Amino acid sequence: MDAEQFRRAAHSAVDEIIDYFSTIETRRALSNVEPGYLRPLLPSAPPEEGEKWDDIQKDVESKIMPGLTHWQSPNFMAFFPANATYPSILGEMYSAAFTAPAFNWLCSPACTELETIVLDYMCNLLHLPESYLSTSATGGGGVIQGSASEAIVTVMIAARERYVRQISKLSNGDRNHATVGKKEEEEAEWRLRSRLIALGSEMSHSSTQKATMIAGVKYRSLIVSAADDFALTGRGLKEALEKLKSEGLEPFYLTVTLGTTSTCAIDHFKEIAEVKKEFPNLWIHVDAAYAGAALILEEYRGLTEGFELFDSTSGLVTDYRDWQIPLGRRFRALKIWFVMRSYGVRGLKQHVKRHIDLGEQFAGWVRDDGNFEIIATPRFALTVLRVKLPQERQEGSASFTRNRHDGRTETKINEGVAENGVPATINSNIHDSTDGYAKMIARANAATNAVYEKINAGGEIFLTSAMIKDVCAIRVVSANEQTDEKHLRKAFDILVRTARAVLSGQGEEAKI
Repeated sequence: MDAEQFRRAAHSAVDEIIDYFSTIETRRALSNVEPGYLRPLLPSAPPEEGEKWDDIQKDVESKIMPGLTHWQSPNFMAFFPANATYPSILGEMYSAAFTAPAFNWLCSPACTELETIVLDYMCNLLHLPESYLSTSATGGGGVIQGSASEAIVTVMIAARERYVRQISKLSNGDRNHATVGKKEEEEAEWRLRSRLIALGSEMSHSSTQKATMIAGVKYRSLIVSAADDFALTGRGLKEALEKLKSEGLEPFYLTVTLGTTSTCAIDHFKEIAEVKKEFPNLWIHVDAAYAGAALILEEYRGLTEGFELFDSTSGLVTDYRDWQIPLGRRFRALKIWFVMRSYGVRGLKQHVKRHIDLGEQFAGWVRDDGNFEIIATPRFALTVLRVKLPQERQEGSASFTRNRHDGRTETKINEGVAENGVPATINSNIHDSTDGYAKMIARANAATNAVYEKINAGGEIFLTSAMIKDVCAIRVVSANEQTDEKHLRKAFDILVRTARAVLSGQGEEAKI
């Protein structure tokens, strides 16, 4: 492909991308192909001679599009959004054109310096403490990782090595080096490494547990309660740390979250920061991969209180290879720079605020409808709900109590969820009967799962489910660029229609 051929192909590709975005709403959001669909459609080997771009481009629509789940569709309300915009696409094009490993400053100074500047912009826009800036006296600064999971692996390894170095230094200071040799010191270090344990709440993303497998350390999931809206508290953290220490373990790392995957819970950062004062060697990482964007709004500024006591990588930003696991890296700062300049601060704030408001509107429809119960406080455009059984709707959601095996009494809180995550209306019907509880929750879970499966099979919208404690729930989140009130109203109508069909016994999905 020469320059003129590229020019024609690029124009054609851009036209097709624009057409794709303008018609994406008409496409099925969730792909319904079967595994292995693509191999029979492609040759068994690449062509011996080069093909024309027109022929290659035709295969995108005929062979690739059927196997795509359309994340940019306004009918995509699953997982969390992974937005693409025209400015970010242009950034990808330039990044590809400028391709360079960029593992140090010399490879392409602009790659390093733009990333440093853009992430300082982000720091200020999100109202993060001054210590996070590259210009801070403490040596802060940011780095663009390939994903949130990659970021967690990176900081966990850094936390592991920092902890071992700090504790070993303290231990070595108590030893008589005249009698303790290097071999003994190394053995002591490896014994310390064998006791290292990383922490995350049970609502933390699975990437924290996966990172411990890569880092070769133990992992402990900390239980959270619906009474705390599924957030990790300072009290719960302190109890866990003291217990782990009593077991001879060395807690060195903690992931806290601003917007957990299942419910968008916000861990109690201020309380956790106070606990860190008692455990100064504990590295605390904030996972804000989705909801962190809300920090751009003034009303969420208070959420960062305590962040100044949390940890980040530090040092002079010249060689980003030392801030990540790979050696080479892409010129990803261009995408952020293009988006920031195209939208402006006001446009970015309007985008975030609009979708949070839409989410609140959707949650209001759910509250006013008798078919569903909200499982956790709606936040950041996410509503988590489950289907109510007919007898629950008849008896209502009056306040209730239920005795536990440990003698404690649970009470209705928040949106009607008991302390162990069991919906209030279920508990109010079963009282102290463990057998009755099991049967009721099983029926409610089956109904919710049937609604979820039926909706996704229909293909009009795409949702995801989650298990909150032992309750099956449906997650509805939409922050895509094209999403508007009409798309959420459509999703709500589909939910209501499907719930009624399932509960009235229509179709195989209703056999619960």
